[in-house]
This record gives sequence, C-alpha cells and structure tokens, in this order.
Amino acid sequence: MPPPEVLHDRLLPWFAEHRRDLPWREPDRSPWGVLVSEVMLQQTPVSRVLPVWERWMSRWPTPAALASAPTGDAVREWGRLGYPRRALRLHAAATAVRDAHDGEVPADEAVLRTLPGVGDYTAAAVAAFAFGARATVVDTNVRRVQARTVTGTALPAPALTRAETALAARLLPEDGEVAARWSVAVMELGALVCTARAPRCAECPIADLCSWRSAGSPPPTGPPRRGQRWAGTDRQCRGILLQVLRESPEPVPAERLRAAWPVPGAAGEQDDAERQRERCLDALVAEGLVEPLPGALFRLPGR
Repeated sequence: MPPPEVLHDRLLPWFAEHRRDLPWREPDRSPWGVLVSEVMLQQTPVSRVLPVWERWMSRWPTPAALASAPTGDAVREWGRLGYPRRALRLHAAATAVRDAHDGEVPADEAVLRTLPGVGDYTAAAVAAFAFGARATVVDTNVRRVQARTVTGTALPAPALTRAETALAARLLPEDGEVAARWSVAVMELGALVCTARAPRCAECPIADLCSWRSAGSPPPTGPPRRGQRWAGTDRQCRGILLQVLRESPEPVPAERLRAAWPVPGAAGEQDDAERQRERCLDALVAEGLVEPLPGALFRLPGR
C-alpha cells in the first residue's frame, strides 16, 4: 500500500485545484444543508440533486421549517429524484432534530445515527463535512479508488466489507478538518477521474502509485454487473403514479391513476400491468407516500 502521507500530499492539492463548486461545500453551508445533500445524493448524480437541493433549502432552510410542513409537501418537492421514501425520512429526521435536539443537527456521529433514516454512511459524512470530525466516510467512489489504488482490483466487492472500512480508516489523516477534506477529495477523484467504466488515468494525481495500473489494469472478475432496467418496472410504475399526484393540487380519482399505467408501449399483458399498478399503489400507501381518501380518491400524505 502506498504510504498514506504520500497519498495525502498528492490528492489534497489536486482536490484544491479541481474540486467542483457545490453549495453544500461552501463555508457558510449549515449542517442541515449538508444532511439534506447527503440524503439526496444517495444513488443520485449531482446534476439531478443540485436544483432540488436549492429549492429545498430555499423553502426549508432549517429542520424546524421542514418539520412544520406536511409530509406531502416534502414528497411533492422531491420531484423526480427517485427513491421518494428518502423525502419521508428527511421529514422524520427534521422532526426529530426539532423535537429532540433543539432544532440543531447533532455533531456527534453516534447521535446522528439515531435520527430516522440516517445510517452509518450518512452519519459519518455529516460529522465530517458539517463539523470537521475525523469520521470514516466510505461511499461507492471511495471504495473504487481504494480497490484500484491499494488492492489492485478494477472494482470493489458488490457490498461494503469490514476490510474496506478499516482501510479507509487507516488512510485518514489525523487532523479532523484535514481528514474531512481527504474524504471528499477521494470521493471527487472517483466521481471525476477514477470512474467505473472509463477511468482517466492520465489525469490521475496518484496514477503512478496505483496497484491496479501496476498490475496492467486487469478487468473485473466475477459475473458481469448489469445496469438496472427501468422500462416496465415497478419503479417506473410507482414514479408515474406519484407524478400524477404531485401535479394535482386536489385529490386524484382512482380512474386517473388507472389511466396513467400502463404507459403506451409497456411490456406485458394488460391484466399483468393492471395488477402491477394496483400492487404499486398498495405499496405506496403502505409506505406512507400516498394517502387514500373516501370515494376512491388519493393524495400525497398529510395535505
């Protein structure tokens, strides 16, 4: 493994020059803004998150502001980011911050993990990026950079391992503020240079230290990793049903939802598509994303 100090000396200056200017990285950003960004960025690219984050922070600049709004407003403002249960979790986290923490996002990583919807990664990221704590932040980009630079493999294992987390901890600088910059620098390197499909090794500041390149850049081992199909899936169906509800200021009759799915050209038999629609609608209700009303009407929750 390259000495951590050498990696720090290479990567931190690169990050200072090449970092993207993102509002949740600005010095005046609030811990709440960092928490919102980290939840939104889960499995979602920066380009899609940026306009939604800006709308959220303009409308709900504090946890108390979001907590006082109906949950349906959060789902509506979430738009097309995908995985809309994250909107409900953010609302629940905002409510917990308001009620249990005097409206201030807690700085302690263990306390952050007690907030609804906040797991190990999000707690570490908020502790590091909002408060300058020496926390071990490991996302997909960090895992890929570590796999190539240190272990010499093209891609990390399908799921996070203890060894990866331990390696990330060993690579952290001792100072908390520097450690936070290091973590975001590794993430930025993975997002901009050490990408999954087409790494730009000629632009990498640590290319000569990379074990994967030294080994001849061997291809990934194991079964091929296929991208997720979208057309005709439950995810597409759920998204279309929610979009109909988001666009309507009034409760929506069941007939309008039935007309929205299947979409033209959707694969499968009509009966199968109708069963899929009802299954997805039932799931949205069970998850609290949709509220049924008397008279076969539906709306976003809490409005």
